[in-house]
Amino acid sequence: MEAVILAGGKGTRLKPYTTEIPKPLVSVGERPIIEILLARMKKCGVTKVYLAVNHLAHLIEAVLGDGGRLGLPLVYSHESTALSTVGPLKLIAGLPDYFIVANGDILTDLDFRELYRHHLSNKAKLTVATCARSNRVDYGVIEVDQAGIVTGFKEKPTYDLTVSAGVYVFSKEVLEMAPDGIPFGFDDLMFTLLKQQEQVSTFPFDGYWLDVGRPDDYEQAQRDAKRIRTLLP
Repeated sequence: MEAVILAGGKGTRLKPYTTEIPKPLVSVGERPIIEILLARMKKCGVTKVYLAVNHLAHLIEAVLGDGGRLGLPLVYSHESTALSTVGPLKLIAGLPDYFIVANGDILTDLDFRELYRHHLSNKAKLTVATCARSNRVDYGVIEVDQAGIVTGFKEKPTYDLTVSAGVYVFSKEVLEMAPDGIPFGFDDLMFTLLKQQEQVSTFPFDGYWLDVGRPDDYEQAQRDAKRIRTLLP
């Protein structure tokens, strides 16, 4: 198994923690987020990781090096301009026919091996790891028809959602759908696949998952530090 970690973002939403360092290097406990993710991947059998980098890439390379310290070969792919989620993948030479992709700010005990096997067992062009989340609306929600007549009312309802965990398995042929040299995100890919009626599979997951995108997420990660240590080899 080979994987790509997307580590080129500026981490604007996570300021002030990302004022001087890139988001993947923000520490949880004593280790950077991206190092925890890499250790988890290795534990699940990933044998090589490509890092798509841009913002403050030199700091990421200085900390992780060639991966020798982690026992996992690392290859860096540099974006000269931000290309969103899927665009950077087109810059990477030598990707296998199937490969894992993960955002560089994810903390999870997802079994990457099982996700990969699930993708190989179906005919999907893309497999998305998903989590169930409940979203509570702190308002009274009024339902209306086209004439503006009230048809229903819900007081502070809770909606059950299926959300992307920011971890995927790509079939390499999917990259042909992304244009060269311009931003092309996961949303663009999903809309394109659905429009072309290509099969997209999900891998439902109910374990530990945290997207460290905002200060309150980071604070939650620090509270979870003891559990997060179990993700490591």
